[in-house]
Amino acid sequence: MSFKGQRQERRIYIVTGTPGVGKSSISKMLASILGARLVSIGELVKREGLYTGWDKERETLIADTDRLSERISEIIDAERRTIIIEGHYAVHVVPPEKVDLIFVLRRDPRDLKKTLEDRGYSRRKVIENLAAEILDVCLFDAVDVCGVEKLCEIDTTSKSPEEVVDEMISVIKGERKPEVGIVDWLGMLESKGILDDYLKEL
Repeated sequence: MSFKGQRQERRIYIVTGTPGVGKSSISKMLASILGARLVSIGELVKREGLYTGWDKERETLIADTDRLSERISEIIDAERRTIIIEGHYAVHVVPPEKVDLIFVLRRDPRDLKKTLEDRGYSRRKVIENLAAEILDVCLFDAVDVCGVEKLCEIDTTSKSPEEVVDEMISVIKGERKPEVGIVDWLGMLESKGILDDYLKEL
């Protein structure tokens, strides 16, 4: 699927979700298909020194959200192409009135746990991110900042990046409506009889 040769109005898309759901690879593929500029929040913070320090407990840079928000606004104002902004806290640094659509990527906590452990995350970091996914933190943040009408949830579990991007393109082209409320991880874990195992860790 390609948009080359087609004139497209500039759009601002956010791709957010808990670490480990596939944001980076999916965003790169989507940007390539759309001929869009990709802005990775994490890479931008590192590259341009937009941080105030290092969080030892969470093993991550502490973003300077004020400076980051200013820089994102500068990029949006200067760029004529469609922009895809990727990051789990992107909704907090992009002016909501400029956002056209937010894709909230979701992933089965059982698969997510393995992915985070394979990345070498500390036990605390794994637990924090699992809690965020199970409790819909990224979804609620996006709703709180931009409203539900700009949201589209996509479950990436057991799907290739190509399959996920195809779903996103279908929404962008208006071939399918954005959906919200597509997963219920608490209910799923409870139905499998393993909710208590997760709650003990959280």
